[in-house]
Amino acid sequence: MAGGSGRRRVAAWAAGLGLCAALLALLAAVLLRAYVLRAPAIPRLWARRGGTAAFSAGERLELKEALRGAIKIPTVSVSPEDLNATAMAEFGNYIREVFPAVFSSKFIQHEIVGKYSHLFTVQGSNPEMMPYMLLAHMDVVPAPPEGWDFPPFSAAEHEGFIYGRGTLDNKNSAIGILQALEFLLRRNYRPRRSFYVGIGHDEEVFGQKGAMKIAALLEARGVKLSFLLDEGSAILDGIIAGVKKPVAVIAITEKGSITLNFTVEKEPGHSSFPPTETSIGILAAAVSRLEQNPLRNLFGHGPELMTMEHLASEFRFPLNLIMSNLWLFSPIVSRVLAWKPSTNALIRTTTAVTMFNAGIKINVIPSSAKATVNFRIHSAEKATEVLEMVKNTVADDRVKIDVVEAFDPLPISPWDDQTFGVHILQRTILDTFSDVDSVVPGTCIGNTDSRHFTNVTNAIYRFNPLLLKSDDLPRIHGLNERISVENYEKQIKFLFQLIKNCDIDELPEPHANSHEL
Repeated sequence: MAGGSGRRRVAAWAAGLGLCAALLALLAAVLLRAYVLRAPAIPRLWARRGGTAAFSAGERLELKEALRGAIKIPTVSVSPEDLNATAMAEFGNYIREVFPAVFSSKFIQHEIVGKYSHLFTVQGSNPEMMPYMLLAHMDVVPAPPEGWDFPPFSAAEHEGFIYGRGTLDNKNSAIGILQALEFLLRRNYRPRRSFYVGIGHDEEVFGQKGAMKIAALLEARGVKLSFLLDEGSAILDGIIAGVKKPVAVIAITEKGSITLNFTVEKEPGHSSFPPTETSIGILAAAVSRLEQNPLRNLFGHGPELMTMEHLASEFRFPLNLIMSNLWLFSPIVSRVLAWKPSTNALIRTTTAVTMFNAGIKINVIPSSAKATVNFRIHSAEKATEVLEMVKNTVADDRVKIDVVEAFDPLPISPWDDQTFGVHILQRTILDTFSDVDSVVPGTCIGNTDSRHFTNVTNAIYRFNPLLLKSDDLPRIHGLNERISVENYEKQIKFLFQLIKNCDIDELPEPHANSHEL
C-alpha cells in the first residue's frame, strides 16, 4: 500500500513538473515573440529627416483659400443619372483659375474625360522611369443643411477648421494634389519620373463615367504604373484601442460588394381576416435571419492579420503579448474584434439592411414586400460565395432574390521590401508626420475609384495623408464635416514631398539604423 501511494505521489510530482515546464516553455515563447522575434516590418531605407517643405505665409493663405473656394462649389452626385453637372463644370473652370502654373506648363497635358473628370499627364525628364498615379475625386454626397453648425457649402472657417462637405472626402485630395504641383512648378521643379493625376467626378456613384473611363484610356495607351495612390485610409490617432501613438494605415485592398433585392409577393386582402403569414411577415423573418446569422468570422485570412502583427509592439501591455502571439490568441482576438461594428467590418463580410418597402394603407394587406441588403465582402470571399450563403440562410423559396450589383474584393497589393511604392509612402509619411512611428498595411472597408485601375497596376494603395481622431470618422458623409487648416497644410507638404521622393532611380540599401527613428 505504502509503495503504491509513493509511486502515485512521484507520478503526480512528475506530471506537475511536466505541466510547469510546459507552461514555462509557453510563457518563454510568448515573451520571446513579443520582445525579440517581432513580425518583420518593411525596412527603413532612409534615415528620418527633420522636416519637409516650408511654405511662405502667402502660400499658406493661398492653399487655404483654394480649398475653401472648391468647397463652395456643390459638386453633389446623388446617382449616376443625378449629378450637379453645372457645379462639375464650374469646378473645372475653378481649377484652371486657381492653378495657372499647372495649366500653362509645357510638360503637363490636361484632358477632360467623361465630360467632367480630369486627367493630367505630367511628363518627367526621364522616360525610362516607370510612372505612377495620384487619384482623387471632386464629387460629394448630398448634405442637407439641417444639423450643421455652418452651411455645408459655406466653407466657413472657425477655430482653425474649415467646415464643409468634401473637406475630408475628397476635395482635400483633389485640390491638395494640384496645389502641391503648383508650388513645385513655381520653384522650377521638373519631375524626373512621369506621373498622372486623375480627378473623378462620380466616385460617390460608382465612378463609371469618370475614373472607369480614365482607367480605360490609360490601358488603351499601354500605360503601366509603378503604383497608384488614392483615398481610403489615413493616420489614425487614438482610434486603435491599446495603441497610444498615431498609426499610418495604408489600405492594400478594399472590400467587395454585393447588393441584393429581396421580394415576396402574395395575394392582397383585408386586414380584418389576415392570412397566417403576410408578405411583410415572410420578408421580415427572412431579413431577420440574415441579421441574426452573420457571415463567418474570417480573422486571419486577410490583411487584418498583417495589421495586427505589424502593430504588435505598439500595443500597451498586455495587448502587446497577445498581438505578438496570434498563433495562440487568435480565437480570442477574433471574438473581441467582432464586438464593435468598426472592427467587425474588418473580419467578415458584413450585412446591412438598407431599404424596406411594403404596405399602402392601414387596413390593406399588401401584395408585395421588398427589401434591399448590401453585403461588403471580405477579401477572402467572392460575391458568388456570399450569394450562395445568403440563399442558404434565407432558405425560403417564397423570397425572390435578385442581384442589383456585385463585384469581388480587390486583389491584395504587394507589401514587401521590394516594392517601390511602399518604401516611398513610408519615407514620405515618416518625414512629414513626426509623431508617427508605425506604417502598417490594412483594409479599406469602403470602395474607391482605385478599383477601376487593376489593369494598369497591381500596386494600389489607399491612403489620405490626414491625421484623423475618433470624432472625425462620423463627419465623413455625416454632419459637420471639417478639416483643420494645420491638417490640410500637412497633406500638401506630404504630396509635395512625395512627388520629389518618387524621382529616385532605385531604392537604396536598408539604412544602418533602419530600426531606429
